[in-house]
Amino acid sequence: MTDLNLMETLAQLAHGLARQFGENCEVVVHDLSPDKVDSSIIFIENGHVSSRKRGDGPSHIVLEALKHDPATLEDRLAYLTRTHDGRILKSSTMYIRDTSGKPAAIFAVNYDITSLLAVEGSIHSLVTAGEEAREPESIPLNVNDLLDELIAQSIKLVGKPAALMSKDEKIRAIQFLNQSGAFLITRSGDRVTKEFGISKYTLYSYIDASKEE
Repeated sequence: MTDLNLMETLAQLAHGLARQFGENCEVVVHDLSPDKVDSSIIFIENGHVSSRKRGDGPSHIVLEALKHDPATLEDRLAYLTRTHDGRILKSSTMYIRDTSGKPAAIFAVNYDITSLLAVEGSIHSLVTAGEEAREPESIPLNVNDLLDELIAQSIKLVGKPAALMSKDEKIRAIQFLNQSGAFLITRSGDRVTKEFGISKYTLYSYIDASKEE
């Protein structure tokens, strides 16, 4: 389990930061413990910004932290995200590591800049993202929405509906889902097998095949 004192400190910082910048500033703390995959949000201030609450599930970046080599993870600062109702947020995501260097938590700040974009010309330096221009990432409301989005991305990657995919194309889609951490989500296998019209045995064989590539 993650150190309790660390989480309490992060919650304190989140509360202070949210008070400093007001109701448009959402601050979220994700617990990266393996048993928190489906309910990683342990603290959130101004959750109305993304319509999330304590106990809700992970974002893409949380799954990335759980799936990939901790040594390769880097903080992402000043990038754009999009809420389910279309508002644009300027976001920063920071990995908080324990004494061994392993990511133990994620500290995320999401500032609603929707109204600021209307007058972007006069406050360009405030709302410009630190990364190259790119389509804002969506913020899922729960793990089911996240899984649906990852499946949609895998289908878009291949370029045709799952029903029309060849075996190799399905393996490619499954490889994307596996690398994205989709199978960390509880009962994701049932949803994926139904979408791709394959059995559980076939799913596992496709995952094994993708590992061998």
